[in-house]
Amino acid sequence: MVLKVLEICIDSVAGAIAAQNGGAHRVELCDNLVEGGTTPSMGMISLCREKVSIDIMVMIRPRGGDFLYDDGEFEVMKRDILQVKTMGITGVVLGILLPDGNIDTARVSELVTLARPLEVTFHRAFDMTPDADKALDELMDMGIERVLTSGQEAEAIQGIDCIRRLVKRAAGRISVMPGGGINENNIGQMVAATAVTECHSTAKSRLGSHMQYQNPRVYMGSPGSAEYERWTVDESRVKALLKSAQ
Repeated sequence: MVLKVLEICIDSVAGAIAAQNGGAHRVELCDNLVEGGTTPSMGMISLCREKVSIDIMVMIRPRGGDFLYDDGEFEVMKRDILQVKTMGITGVVLGILLPDGNIDTARVSELVTLARPLEVTFHRAFDMTPDADKALDELMDMGIERVLTSGQEAEAIQGIDCIRRLVKRAAGRISVMPGGGINENNIGQMVAATAVTECHSTAKSRLGSHMQYQNPRVYMGSPGSAEYERWTVDESRVKALLKSAQ
């Protein structure tokens, strides 16, 4: 099987440009990647759409943490979907669970209907469900285009057997897209072993700050965090991913 789509997870305009320059076919645009990604600002979405021509999937997630949302958070998701539908993007990425860990099919179905004609990806909330086969069947019944999964393990390479089983179960009715630790060293193995046609990666490298003055006593995030460096998409790693997947 040949990899048809490499999706790169991004949180900036620079990341979008680097992903496109590296040859990525699609980006997943998020904010707050340290918590797994939340909905980016409308300004971020708009400028990314101006700067790149490849497909853009936008995360619809009102907060970090679990995927059990109250009525207010669900309303935020609906309003975000209505806004991004006007911005020329390819689709949205979403997921909602019930307290028992199963997919909240009623609410997810409502969001899918609201999002059309955009594509829909169900994100790694899938990996928090108690029955992957049942969850996959429910997503297929809703007509969702793809599911992002690590095979219900910490990293996709550890969940490779589950991913292989899900691809067979899907039989082309939904794309099973591995994500979680996918890199240039394991993407070839993943594609060969599972017959997936899409893969998801951050392709990231650390970027140091250009600040000349740095105050080591103050943290904007968690104490001890690297305040003067951040992760960003590495164009060379995107190219390496594509080469390794061949």
